[in-house]
Amino acid sequence: MEKTMEDLEDPPMSAVLLDHCHFSQVIFNSVEKFYVPGGDITCYYTFAQHFIPRRKDWIGIFRVGWKTTREYYTFMWVTLPADLNKESAKQQEVQFKAYYLPKDDEYYQFCYVDQDGVVRGASIPFQFRPENEEDILVVTTQGQVEEIEQHNKELYRENQELKDSCVSLQTQNADMQAELQRKQEELETLQSINKKLEQEAKEQKDRWETELLQLKAHNEKMSSENEKMGVRVDQLQVQVSTQEKEMEKLLQGDQDKTELLEQMKKENGQLFLSLTEQREQQKRLEHTVEEMKEKESRAARKHEELTEENFDLSRRLSDNKIMLDALQREKENLERENELLKKENSRLLSYMGLDVDSLSDPMLTSNHGGAGQNPGLVYGNPYSGIQESSSSGLFSVKKCPTCKSDFADDICEQQHVCLSCPICHKIFPAREKQIYEDHVLCHSL
Repeated sequence: MEKTMEDLEDPPMSAVLLDHCHFSQVIFNSVEKFYVPGGDITCYYTFAQHFIPRRKDWIGIFRVGWKTTREYYTFMWVTLPADLNKESAKQQEVQFKAYYLPKDDEYYQFCYVDQDGVVRGASIPFQFRPENEEDILVVTTQGQVEEIEQHNKELYRENQELKDSCVSLQTQNADMQAELQRKQEELETLQSINKKLEQEAKEQKDRWETELLQLKAHNEKMSSENEKMGVRVDQLQVQVSTQEKEMEKLLQGDQDKTELLEQMKKENGQLFLSLTEQREQQKRLEHTVEEMKEKESRAARKHEELTEENFDLSRRLSDNKIMLDALQREKENLERENELLKKENSRLLSYMGLDVDSLSDPMLTSNHGGAGQNPGLVYGNPYSGIQESSSSGLFSVKKCPTCKSDFADDICEQQHVCLSCPICHKIFPAREKQIYEDHVLCHSL
């Protein structure tokens, strides 16, 4: 699609289909049937009473038959009025430069799109062609009716396939919800187990810290006693040395002194043995402290593994939730497409009903009736937009007292002149001169 060179960014767009648009909030005025190529065109539009324009709103030129706002040909940003409360703010206009306009003779229309990508108004169809080019009469032939019926059958078949797919997606959605519920229950169980393990680990750690403090205090006490025993051993060694010297001097002395010396030696040996046992006990205490440190390290690693497992389960739960959201969006898209097919069927039925009186062949009339059962026309009659816009309820309609035709309130009754077909004597208002000429031309074909 071509864009205006004055804009540095793309307009807000969306994949919203026709049945989600609101065409009555912005009304386009003074739209010509034909615009001469090579010249600028001005688009006039009016805001509804409660509609508030926004900064990113834009007006695009769309080829008739568009499905989403991404299919614009060119666009212009909307200029916000200074005061929305003034009556002049309701009437707006925007100009499209000639070198951005389409060069073919297809039917186009103006569309007002808000900054959310939703269409708020659409004009009647128009063409870009020279003024002297004659109007082309669109005649629906038997072959075209058969093609429409074939297209309706294909649309009906696609609609059935979409319904089957929707049922399958609903089943998958139910399965995913059950799986999600099961995962949530597993997560809650694991969270409960993790919380219990954390509490047990905390209590075990507190017990180990208490025992460690007690062992440290006991170790300090034993170290103090060991130091005292060492001092005592040194003292005893000095005393033994002194006694040995005295024993050497008194070797020939009293027997009682010899027995006393032997007793002192035994006491010295017991002291050495007690010292050795205390040192071994100290080593055992140190070994016990090391084992408790290893147990604490293993408990910390176990806590980290449980934390990682909890994080993994949380991530898997998030992935399942994202998948569920994607399935729900896909289901909504399928429902919107199904609604679009229903709208298109209704449009085809309305379109086929416009030409039933002008067809004299009973077979064509029956074909029109069959097409109404399986509608699906996408693009529609270019003139149908004019007729639909005239009957959309924007103007009140009255009956002509002379020819019983409809005309708007803003047309004076004195100026209302009727046109009569010279062949079938059908009456047309003067404002429908173009339709009258097309009707007369149909008799000559």
